[in-house]
Amino acid sequence: MPSVRTLGVDPARVHLTGLSMGGFGTWACLAKAPELYASGVPICGGGDPTTAAALKDLPIWAFHGEKDTAVPVAKTREMEAAILKAGGKRFRATYYPDEAHESWTPAYANPALLAWMMLQQKK
Repeated sequence: MPSVRTLGVDPARVHLTGLSMGGFGTWACLAKAPELYASGVPICGGGDPTTAAALKDLPIWAFHGEKDTAVPVAKTREMEAAILKAGGKRFRATYYPDEAHESWTPAYANPALLAWMMLQQKK
């Protein structure tokens, strides 16, 4: 089975992103093993606010459409509030006021996202 070691991946630069149910999965994986990732980019997903302490030191850039009826934007706002309350200083969020569930389209089209991801690495 391929792995970070067998594929020659730099373990300090493993990034995780996912959208919709994958956004929920991104939050869950980041919370379960934050030490594995250089950054996380959950898009239109939600997480468990009780995991905020595990996430507070991880660079996370979350995206969500304000008009999302499939996954309410409140899911990302809850995570934002919990991480900031836990002392997180590396969290950022982009909320698209005119976007519904498909907020991954403008998120992944944003050239600043990939540039930001490439600046992140584990210490």
